[in-house]
Amino acid sequence: MIRTGELGDISGIAELMALRRETYERYQPVFWRRAAGATESHTAFLTKLVASESVLCLVSEDDGVMTGFAVATLVPSPPVYDPGGLTCTLDDFAVTSDSAWTTTGLALLRAICAEAAARGAAQVVVVCAHEDEAKRQALRLAGLTIASEWWTAPLDQPTNTAV
Repeated sequence: MIRTGELGDISGIAELMALRRETYERYQPVFWRRAAGATESHTAFLTKLVASESVLCLVSEDDGVMTGFAVATLVPSPPVYDPGGLTCTLDDFAVTSDSAWTTTGLALLRAICAEAAARGAAQVVVVCAHEDEAKRQALRLAGLTIASEWWTAPLDQPTNTAV
């Protein structure tokens, strides 16, 4: 079952994202390094998001247990681009296990996209770690393509002479 997220869901969302951050930090230890108090800070941030009219928050549950969530913001595109409407940025998006991406994850993505389109969005942009293969596979199955990549290197350990 997918439903609109509520303030009472925020602690569960924050906990699930804390697990994702732990995994992502293993993928890229500098870029995804967790800050002290990250879960508490994220909980406060999510509380503001869920109260905003320009934010979409959906929760998936099975027998009353959260199995995933998606929190998306509707924003104008930068003035140098014109996708034809708002951009639905889906940053906080997680499921309880990698195997759930092709079921729960896809269902959440489709529901967020439908709601975003109904509110005037022309495109969805989903944040995904480079090594999050299960999520990447689900995004490919949903018909998404890569539009950009961010490359990073710690500056205290240059990887080549150009840095």
